[in-house]
Amino acid sequence: MVNPVNAAAAYAATAAKTVGGGMAPRDGASFGDALEEVAKEAVGSLQKGETMSALAAVGKADLTDVVQAVSNAEVTLQTVTAVRDKVLNAYQEILRMPI
Repeated sequence: MVNPVNAAAAYAATAAKTVGGGMAPRDGASFGDALEEVAKEAVGSLQKGETMSALAAVGKADLTDVVQAVSNAEVTLQTVTAVRDKVLNAYQEILRMPI
């Protein structure tokens, strides 16, 4: 499950590894790498929720596990949606800046 606290911690850890005004990584980990890892975790959480739901439909999964997986997937989706909205708002704000 990807929660906002973990995402913020990953961002802070990546930001701490950069030097100067650019985004050159010090230890080989870039912001893009961290973002890719978080995205893969989000997709994994959503896939697990889907898999557990399918198993529940055929009676091969415990209800508690299904509820937990679906809840984790829901929180992940809400987090990804919130981050996407913030990124789009920031991009639109940059477009409005005078040159």
